[in-house]
Amino acid sequence: MKPHAPPPTPGLGSRKAALQILAQVRGGNTFEAALDRCIGTLTEADRRLAHEMAAGVLRQRSLLDSRIAPLLPGGWASVNPELQDILRLGAYQLSDLDRVPDHAAVNTSVNLAREAGGARAAAFVNAVLRRVARAEPTSATPHADPAERLAVEHSHPLWLVRRWMRTFGTAGAEELLRWNNSRPALVLQAARKDLDWLRTHWRESGIDVEPAPYGAGLLTSVTRPADLPGFREGAFMVQDAAQALLARFAKVPTDGVVYDACAAPGGKTIAFGRKARIVIAGDASPTRARRLAENLRRAGSGREKVVVADARRPPLRRADLVLVDAPCLGTGTFARHPDARWRVTPEALTSLERLQCEILDQSAGLVPPEGLLVYSTCSLEPEENQMQVATFLSRHPEFSRERASDLPEDLLSPEGDLMIVPQSHGMDGAFAARLRRRHG
Repeated sequence: MKPHAPPPTPGLGSRKAALQILAQVRGGNTFEAALDRCIGTLTEADRRLAHEMAAGVLRQRSLLDSRIAPLLPGGWASVNPELQDILRLGAYQLSDLDRVPDHAAVNTSVNLAREAGGARAAAFVNAVLRRVARAEPTSATPHADPAERLAVEHSHPLWLVRRWMRTFGTAGAEELLRWNNSRPALVLQAARKDLDWLRTHWRESGIDVEPAPYGAGLLTSVTRPADLPGFREGAFMVQDAAQALLARFAKVPTDGVVYDACAAPGGKTIAFGRKARIVIAGDASPTRARRLAENLRRAGSGREKVVVADARRPPLRRADLVLVDAPCLGTGTFARHPDARWRVTPEALTSLERLQCEILDQSAGLVPPEGLLVYSTCSLEPEENQMQVATFLSRHPEFSRERASDLPEDLLSPEGDLMIVPQSHGMDGAFAARLRRRHG
């Protein structure tokens, strides 16, 4: 007679999923893609917990490491990456999740370690996490350099912290770091229904919503958009307030032809389709283009057409409005993408600057006299924003910057560009410039 298998450890499923998410992010996948792959079979409560733990570890990685490493006789580098993630998950629960008892945080981590490396790994994780539980949370090594202190306390790469201190000052940089470690609410925008209809319909259904900053959408505590009434019918779309303001800033010409050069996932394309005669929505990635097409089928107007096309080789000859929402470091969106801070590098910034320059030059040829080229990023880096626009205008004197007249002044730079900063405006960061082509 076979012995009975031991009952599953309560709560282990969510921890396994969180560990798998961290492993996939370490392997190069985005947090969102890893999340989709790893939590599908969990209950709703376990999905939320797995999401919170994985995102929390990514947001607090440097600080967690600074608490764990002094307790390791062989040093942090002596621990393999999977056990490092298990220790981080355990330490995060001990320090940040008050509703998780210490014994549950330790026991589930020990079980994960046993599955990963056997009894020896389990004993190691048990010993380390019990020391973490007893240690004072403020025992991290002090840093004389303010940038090093901020980088550890707020878990960001040191080179980025130094850049932001130069751009925003020490206090402004720390506010940005705090924002990046927050958990922003889901923001919903009108698609096939307007915001008044959505607000009324959801409140009648017992779902609380409130206005997003600057009235750019609705905030909700719901975490899964598909659970909201109207999702399947395409009544709304998920889009941060900054991107909704960018769509407004672009000032789509009524009955005009719009080319959205880097369109996926499609939020701005959907907004443009409500006004334009036709929107050509391109993306170089077939996978992203499929996702774009799915979103347009659900919530679009039918005037949007998807093409797989590299923005450096435009699939059309002319458009009244060309939007180049350029590939960028995405440093304005780290609150929503907690893994992204660990993927960006100075070398990537240099490479992206060259790509943005090339896309802009190719897109300029599509714009007729009096037509509009809108260049945008979700980056906070001047090289990708103001400096990129300045060098474009030096190469293309037939274009001139056009100041926006229909947005609040505190969202605009002195030159009239859209400039949204998370710690000042309470939403994702974004930049955009309106570039009008003159006659002659």
